[in-house]
Amino acid sequence: MTGAKAAREPTYRDALREALREALAADERVFLMGEDVGRYGGAFGVSLGLLDEFGPDRVRDTPLSESAFVGAGVGAAIAGLRPIVEVMTVNFSLLALDQILNNAATLLHMSGGQVAVPLVIRMTTGAGRQLAAQHSHSLEGWYAHIPGIRVLAPATLDDARYMLAPALADPDPVVIFEHGSLYNVTGTPDPGAAPVDLDSAAVRRAGSDVTLITHGGSLGKALEAAERLATDSIEAEVVDLRTLRPLDDATALASVARTHRAVVIDEGWRTAGLSAEVAARIAEQGFYDLDAPVERVCGAEVPVPYARQLEEAALPQVAGIVAAARRAVG
Repeated sequence: MTGAKAAREPTYRDALREALREALAADERVFLMGEDVGRYGGAFGVSLGLLDEFGPDRVRDTPLSESAFVGAGVGAAIAGLRPIVEVMTVNFSLLALDQILNNAATLLHMSGGQVAVPLVIRMTTGAGRQLAAQHSHSLEGWYAHIPGIRVLAPATLDDARYMLAPALADPDPVVIFEHGSLYNVTGTPDPGAAPVDLDSAAVRRAGSDVTLITHGGSLGKALEAAERLATDSIEAEVVDLRTLRPLDDATALASVARTHRAVVIDEGWRTAGLSAEVAARIAEQGFYDLDAPVERVCGAEVPVPYARQLEEAALPQVAGIVAAARRAVG
């Protein structure tokens, strides 16, 4: 390399920050609040610099009380603002579950359509960083269980950049899960990218022999598994669900109709989890397209361990996905 330093590729974190910056600049009703989102720039640095740019009325630090500040977000949304609430990790969001489930998700229904709650809640999910059990779980499936909210899981830089605007335009509350292992991932943004259709899953890799269905932090592992399978002439199609509620099962089912085999990868727990819902829908609607039972690769049903080797053993890994796909193909 000669001359000036090569331009740094943007990270997933940069893409999220740019989406926030654009939203704050575009609409004065939008504001961001949460623990340390202002001076500290957020626990994961996503909002770094936004306080200086937009001031304390638009980027607000809150007390350490998830129920209180998520509840304040519900009230602000009802009053006509467009709050974006950051919850540090999904584990801590359980302290605000009453506000999310009993208020945000239900008020439109309980008011006979008179009280919409256009609230966006961002939170970090997932393991892989040795942060132990209380900072590492994947509870997207729990939230996808709740009617009245939309649940998003951006897995790429472009989705991180372009899911926020349509989420803010949604009249219903939207929960966005940002996998912690993705914040430092770099990439080249698609110059043609546009606001994401929040009703559609995405086929990230075409294939003809088996469908790998996943979301969020497991997408990269599924794509790597597909590359390894290709060396044995097994072509895997990779479906990124992107929106976990409502599920775009049509895209997954169309893929299974092409490949006739499915592997569902989910970092969450297997029992009554998101993978169970996806597998059940394939069995209900695509049973006669299947040439093999649906395989699932999930997180071990334990609190996520701290020790690196145990944490790795508890999470879906590329080797496990490859093995499941080979079993399906037979």
